[in-house]
Amino acid sequence: MSQPDPRSQPDNLGTFFAENKTLVKEYLETRMKIYRLQSIRLFSRSAGYFAWIIISVFLAFLFLLFGGLVLGFWFSGLFDSFVKGFGLVALLILAVFILLAVFRKALFVDPVIQSVIQRSKEEDEEE
Repeated sequence: MSQPDPRSQPDNLGTFFAENKTLVKEYLETRMKIYRLQSIRLFSRSAGYFAWIIISVFLAFLFLLFGGLVLGFWFSGLFDSFVKGFGLVALLILAVFILLAVFRKALFVDPVIQSVIQRSKEEDEEE
């Protein structure tokens, strides 16, 4: 058996690239456009979720603030003391904060992780 001349291989490879240069260039440009569009889609979704989270946190803060005021005045009327009424509300809010801190993984971290995994699976299935 005769083996191919090693010097002819670079010529073949060079002619291959010369013939397919435009195809490779178009392929790379198309891939760059796809990556750019995917990043725009990811950024748009993230920005939408971020805006929703900011609005939700603001509304939750307002609800907690006015709910605390209502409870404070109600307890103040029951105990005939603003200090006792608002002190009790402060203790209740502190207790809720401590419970949220203790159960943060089960209430917040794990559901967020599961949600991100589920969304990535859905996006992979769409593609």
